[in-house]
Amino acid sequence: MSMDSLKNHFLIAMPSLNDGFFDKTVVYLCEHDAKGAMGLIINRPVGMSVRDLLSQLDLMPDEGILLGESADQVLVGGPVNPERGFVLHTTQEGWANSSRLTDELMLTTSRDILSAIGTSKAPSHFMVALGYAGWSAGQLEEELAQNSWLTIPASDEILFAIPHEDRWNQASKALGFELWQVSNQAGHA
Repeated sequence: MSMDSLKNHFLIAMPSLNDGFFDKTVVYLCEHDAKGAMGLIINRPVGMSVRDLLSQLDLMPDEGILLGESADQVLVGGPVNPERGFVLHTTQEGWANSSRLTDELMLTTSRDILSAIGTSKAPSHFMVALGYAGWSAGQLEEELAQNSWLTIPASDEILFAIPHEDRWNQASKALGFELWQVSNQAGHA
C-alpha cells in the first residue's frame, strides 16, 4: 500500500477534537511514514520562557541578545516524553544530535544548541518544545479519516512569525475558510 507522507505539514485540530490536550492545536509533522508519525505542537506555551529554561540549565544567553516574543516561550510539544527537549530551527549544521527535516528546517535534541540560543551562534529562527506528539502505524490515518485533523503544507511564517495564540486561526485561514464555521457532523448524501 502506497501512502503519501504528511512530513513538513501542519495538522490542524478540528473543533470537534476537544479532548483537552489537542484542543485547537497545530502540530508540525517532523516524520510520517508507514511506521507512524511524530510531530510538535507549535501553539501551546508551557508558561515558561526560554530564558528561564536556560537559567535552570545554567546556560544564560548573552545580555545584548534579544529573543523574539514567539521564540522566548517554551512550548508543550506533546504528551510523549514531556521531560525531553526538542528545538525546531532553521537549517544550521554542527549540532551533536540533529535531523534535517527539509532543506530549511532541522530538529535538534542535543544540549549544545541550547547553549547557543541567545548568542550570535543561534539559528536565525527556532522554537523550543518539551515532549512530542506521536502516532503508531495507521493511527494518524485513522484520525484523519475521522475528521479529527485537517492538513496543510507547513509554512515558515506560521512556524516563526505568527504569535502562538494566533497560529490555529492563521493555519485554518490557510485552508480558505474559518474552522469555527465547520460543523462537527460528517455529511452523508
